[in-house]
Parts: sequence; C-alpha cells; structure tokens
Amino acid sequence: MTSPKGPAIIIGYGPGVSSAVAEAFAAEGYPLALIARDAAKLDAAVSAFVARGIMAQGFAADAGDAASLTNALDAIRDAHGDAEVLLYNAAYWRPGPVLDTTPETFDEDFRVAVTGALVATRALAPAMIAAGRGTLLFTGGGLALYPSPQAPSLSVGKAGIRALALMLAEELAPMGIRVGTVTIAGQVEPGTAFAPERIAEAFLSLHRGQPDPKTAEIVFTG
Repeated sequence: MTSPKGPAIIIGYGPGVSSAVAEAFAAEGYPLALIARDAAKLDAAVSAFVARGIMAQGFAADAGDAASLTNALDAIRDAHGDAEVLLYNAAYWRPGPVLDTTPETFDEDFRVAVTGALVATRALAPAMIAAGRGTLLFTGGGLALYPSPQAPSLSVGKAGIRALALMLAEELAPMGIRVGTVTIAGQVEPGTAFAPERIAEAFLSLHRGQPDPKTAEIVFTG
C-alpha cells in the first residue's frame, strides 16, 4: 500500500536521534522506510510503529556497502514510490589515538559516515529534482568543528558529512531541493537540553525551510 506522500527514508536507524526524527516525520504524515544493519532490531522497531498505526517498513542494509544500500533504496522505491525525505544518520565510532587507526578501518568508517550519504543522494536526488521538491538531511556532530584524537575516524566523518551537506545545499537549492545538517554540539541524552526530540525539531525546521529557506546548517548547542 502506498501513501499520498513519498516515504521518509532514514539510513542508520536506531534509538536516539533517528528514532525521534522518525516520530517527527510520521506525525507529519510520511510513511517511514527504515534502513539499518541489524534486521532483528529493525523488525522490532517497525512492529512497534505499525502497532501504533504508523506506516513503516524496514530494509536491512549496510550503509558502508554501496551495492547493499542501493538495493535497499531500490526496494523502497518499488514499495513506496519516490522518497520525499532522507535522513542520513549512519556513522561508526572507533576509539583513537590517531596513529592506532589503520588505513583499512579508516576507509571502512569513512564509507559508512560519508560515502554512503553520497550513494544515497545520487540514488534519490534525480526523482526529487524531477519533482522540484524534496529534503536531504544529514546528522552532523560537534566533532566536525572540534575534532578529537580519541575519535579520529568519526571526527573526519563528521567533518566530511558537514562539507557534503553544505556543498549539496548550494548545488541543489536552485532545483527546489532542501539540504541541511544538524551539527549536534553535545552529548545526546534524554531529559536534557540535548534530548533526541529537541534535536528532531531542528531537523524538522530545516525540512520546513525555517528559520530561513537558505539555512543549510543548524549548530545545535542545546
């Protein structure tokens, strides 16, 4: 069954920010297409949404594997039509120090944090451009602004996703596509100034073109 609205796709779905963003877009009437590696946890999340009357479907895939991710996005298109919203939330934290990071693990982490976002954008943007509307959102982090040698690959990944989002915003704005990133400059924790639902509101603001349609980044300081 399809919805009048195209799906909101969340890549790297899990508890916390992406779950809160899913709730926010479901409240806006978007069906949810959730992508994560852990099929069992994904099934449980989807079942919980469906039990509340929310249209949701899970698609197990590895965001760091271009073929796996592309196959999942193709399956979503077949099931629900062209996407109207993307949240790219995938990332992997690997502890430092920097010189303990091998080239192999660095490349692996970068594929999850940044390359997968480019793969998803290239898959979804053509239909958005043809429709003259759509939203591409990316979960950023304070490590993009304040890198830490204790999180080397994630620091580079968050810097990379921020740069990708800002470049895409400039490139796609003339085509009617909103692109934005929320740079979360603090520790996400329920019941605090960095509660997931508060961060989700920042993502929803970018989707709505607030505070200004040209805004491509919200640095969320709580």
